Amino acid sequence: MQKARTPLTLGWEAAKANAVPALIIQALMLALLIAYYTNPSVARALQRLAEFKREHGLPFVIVASVTAGALIPELFLILFFQRGRPHRGNLRNLLFTIPVWGFDGSLVDLMYRSFAGWFGDVVTVPVVCTKILLDQFGYNPFFAAPFGVLTYEWKNNGVSLGPVRDLFTWKHYRDKIIPTLVATWAVWIPLMAIIYSLPLALQFPLFGLALSFWVLLLTYMTNRFAGKIEADALLALSVAE
Repeated sequence: MQKARTPLTLGWEAAKANAVPALIIQALMLALLIAYYTNPSVARALQRLAEFKREHGLPFVIVASVTAGALIPELFLILFFQRGRPHRGNLRNLLFTIPVWGFDGSLVDLMYRSFAGWFGDVVTVPVVCTKILLDQFGYNPFFAAPFGVLTYEWKNNGVSLGPVRDLFTWKHYRDKIIPTLVATWAVWIPLMAIIYSLPLALQFPLFGLALSFWVLLLTYMTNRFAGKIEADALLALSVAE
C-alpha cells in the first residue's frame, strides 16, 4: 500500500519536479546581478529600465505584471500546445489572469517600496536578510500563498464559494497552503536574495523578468508531466511570489 503523502512531502515533490526551471531562473537572475555590478554596459541598460519604471509608476507595474504573468504564458500555451490556434478558453483564462496578476504585481511593488522606506534602499546583509524574512515568512504565508491558491481554486471550481469557505480552515491551510509554501520557498528565497541585492528601482522589473520565466517554464512542466506530477506542479504555479 502506498504511504500517504504529507503536506511537506507534497511541497518537496513539487519543488523537485520544478528543480530544473528553478535553477535556470536562478542562474539567469544571478548572472544579471553580477553583470550589474561588474559590467558598465549592463548597468547602464538596467538603469535605463529603472528610470523608465520610475517615470511611469503604477501603469508600468500593472502592464509588466500582466504581460509576464498572463499574456506571455497564454501565448506560449497557444503556440506550443494548441498548434497556434486560439480558442475561447484562452480568452476565459485571460479574463481571469489579467486582473489577478495586475493586482498581485501592484501589491509586490508596494511591498518593495515599503521595505525600502522602513529599512532603507541599501544593500547590506542585515537589510537584505530582513526583507527576505518579512517577504517569504510574513507576506507569503499570510497573504500571497492563500490568495494564489484561492484564486486558482475559485477559477477551477467555476467561481464557486466553496474555496472561499475552505480558505479559513486549518485543513485547507495544512493540505494546500503548506505544500505551496514549500515549493515556492525552494525557488523564491534565492531569487529574493538576488532581487533585494539591487536598488529599489530595479527590484520590480527584475521580479517581472523572473515571473515571466517562472510561469513559462512551469506551464511547460505542467503540460509535459500531466497525469504524473500535474497536481504538484499546479501548487507551485499557483503562487509565484
